[in-house]
Amino acid sequence: MNDSFEEPTFREVTPPRKASGNIIKASDSELSGLTRISIDDENEDGIKVILKKDENDSVKEIKFICSCGQTKTIILDYSE
Repeated sequence: MNDSFEEPTFREVTPPRKASGNIIKASDSELSGLTRISIDDENEDGIKVILKKDENDSVKEIKFICSCGQTKTIILDYSE
């Protein structure tokens, strides 16, 4: 049995800039990279922390979700 926990990896899709309506065609979108998502649930405080990482394990986005429904997001940009 494998004891190591591996976060699931998802393909990240970028929608077209000129999206009209609610439907995005696959031919108009492009794959922009891979994303790993991990969820940390703090039961005492009622806050979930969702970390969105790129394929190099660099954190791209931190999202805080309160049990009351409010959310706050921090987006990190590593470009110079």
